[in-house]
Amino acid sequence: MELRRTFQFEAAHRLTQVPSGHKCARLHGHSFQVEVVVEGPLDPQLGWVMDYADIKAAFAPLYQQLDHNYLNDLPGLENPTSELLAIWIWQRLKPALPLLTEIVVAETCTARCVYRGGA
Repeated sequence: MELRRTFQFEAAHRLTQVPSGHKCARLHGHSFQVEVVVEGPLDPQLGWVMDYADIKAAFAPLYQQLDHNYLNDLPGLENPTSELLAIWIWQRLKPALPLLTEIVVAETCTARCVYRGGA
């Protein structure tokens, strides 16, 4: 069984490793959407894999760091691509959510990154 919980936050960033003329080298912002995915067996007594509130509680400290902030100022996000942001979130959530299997980061409604651990 798989659960998906979506969070949205607003943040500014710029990509530091692209050529100076690249549009993403300039300061800009996104309405980021993050999907946290957990997978596990259905508890026959409770009828769920886990409480959605537990996923929200695990993400809350990250939300406080990300929302309405400049991502480049966060340690580990000096070059905050969607890919690196997904890894950054994974590394901080996995200890609190052992059933975590996937992080999806969307920076627009048509561009998203999927990370399934390992890096």
